[in-house]
Amino acid sequence: MSHALLPRPRASHNAGALSGSIRVPGDKSISHRAMMFGAMALGRTNVTGLLEGEDVLATGRAMQALGAKVEKIGETWHIDGLGVGGFLAPRADLDFGNAGTGVRLTMGLVGAYPFVTRFVGDASLSARPMARVLDPLRAIGVEVVEHHENRLPIALKGPTDPVPVHYRVPMASAQVKSCVLLAGLVIPGTTTVIEPIMTRDHTEKMLEGFGADIAIATDADGVRTITVAGLPDLKAQELIVPGDPSSAGFPLVAALIVPGSEVTIENVLMNPTRTGLIDTLIEMGGDIAIENRRVSGGEDIADLRVKHSRLKGVSVPASRAPSMIDEYPVLAVAASFAQGVTHMAGLEELRVKESDRLAAVARGLEANGVVCEEGQDFLTVTGKGAVPGGGTVATHLDHRIAMSFLVMGLATEKPVTVDDDRMIATSFPSFEPDFTRLGAGFSQSEDAA
Repeated sequence: MSHALLPRPRASHNAGALSGSIRVPGDKSISHRAMMFGAMALGRTNVTGLLEGEDVLATGRAMQALGAKVEKIGETWHIDGLGVGGFLAPRADLDFGNAGTGVRLTMGLVGAYPFVTRFVGDASLSARPMARVLDPLRAIGVEVVEHHENRLPIALKGPTDPVPVHYRVPMASAQVKSCVLLAGLVIPGTTTVIEPIMTRDHTEKMLEGFGADIAIATDADGVRTITVAGLPDLKAQELIVPGDPSSAGFPLVAALIVPGSEVTIENVLMNPTRTGLIDTLIEMGGDIAIENRRVSGGEDIADLRVKHSRLKGVSVPASRAPSMIDEYPVLAVAASFAQGVTHMAGLEELRVKESDRLAAVARGLEANGVVCEEGQDFLTVTGKGAVPGGGTVATHLDHRIAMSFLVMGLATEKPVTVDDDRMIATSFPSFEPDFTRLGAGFSQSEDAA
């Protein structure tokens, strides 16, 4: 995706009730890992339901550059892996575009290899801090050959004799945890990660599924100790990627706030580390029925039937943040239509996403007539049951900001405009056509052009 092109403003407006069924793109976290684990396994891994957004495709290209064969035939992705320790030195930079998960996890994946790998990305990714993954890699003995104040471009060279680490994750971050665990795969001995607050556990589930020697112990305070043995024989798998709960948040909130709506969201991942938004919306009075529960590839899946609801303000504890960190922008939209105050705590991680998401959400709310208070690590939204709208939102090239405020405009009195919608393709390429089928209204915006 080229951000040198002119922005493409988009507006959404209230076109009446939403109805029908929608199947959101495959889970982004699992899709990234499917590419990586397939590349590390021996044999051919077949993946269906993969999120074909630009972030995941960037990870796929990186795996190709490291020597794996990645191709799509029909609706299935085939990944011919090289085995743990089998990656080859890339001949060119690994360009991750806007994929923060892809770049941070791949740094762990190849960090301990004794060759130089250079990582680059777009303007948004290059502004994001990488020290959180570079610090544990340095502890392993990885040399950071090049960096720009711990930001991209970054070049890593692994040590001749890497040593396993015993690493306590200093913040609630699945990316940091996963980076260390993946690095540990190519290091003889046992790598240990201490996780004080549990975050999404897809890496652990997938490691186990592919045949790694991994153990997890949780103490009385909820602190998890995860150990992984180095140099395992990972075996190719058949994977079905469930629908991304972060993407499901957009039709979920849209159905709750647009009067008369009833929408079914099919095949949604219901991993307990990812359902914070659903739990919160139900607490707010959302009519959300969880139907057809089932298990696929070790992950819980269900369909969600959602009806328009009168929401009320709630207090969202900081402890819930890891299970819904990407969903706070769209939760803030729901809170705008609720009656009363919604207080969201523990949001410091939002400062280092694709944009400073906390500031971007607050400015977007204010632009559309919503009263809110932004603190360093909290957001308080005062809902009055209805939102005037009519504002233009600066997205800062952030796909979740763009989609959240386009959802808002489906229920506001006046249309809501986002200054650019091109980056939505990174995670939800079919966002507008899928919503249009449900009855949503979108138009080109002349005001922001």
